[in-house]
Amino acid sequence: MTLSEKSAYLKGLMDGLNLNKETAEGKMIAGIVDLLQEMTTAVSDLEENAIAVSDELDEIEDDLDAIEEFLMDDEDDDDYEDDDEYDDDEYNFADDDGEDFDYDDEVVYHVTCPSCGKELELDEDTILEDSINCPQCGELLEFDFDEDDEEDE
Repeated sequence: MTLSEKSAYLKGLMDGLNLNKETAEGKMIAGIVDLLQEMTTAVSDLEENAIAVSDELDEIEDDLDAIEEFLMDDEDDDDYEDDDEYDDDEYNFADDDGEDFDYDDEVVYHVTCPSCGKELELDEDTILEDSINCPQCGELLEFDFDEDDEEDE
């Protein structure tokens, strides 16, 4: 039974009892039943408003999801929609000395063995291993590689 139905049922009981609304008890019961009917109407209105707000929020959420999807798709397509159109040669990347370099090139470190003087070219992964044996003389070469040191160079 809904609130409206329960309120109407109590009103019907009051009317069926033929209460005298002129006595103190009758006035009180009639006032309580009227109050319950008003409260039932107010609660019903609040429920309807809550449902309407919930529906609006669902629509707003759907709109925001569509906007987010659009923006995320747009970010993916921003610069190069077709990889065939992108040409490395049309961009000139140079370091501070004016020398061209390629971002895809791996960083190479030049290390000289203190025992035999052989110059080694090592990649970053090898340096991060902390030590290697010199391929010429077998001397253990230890590295203290810190990324902050790389930024200073």
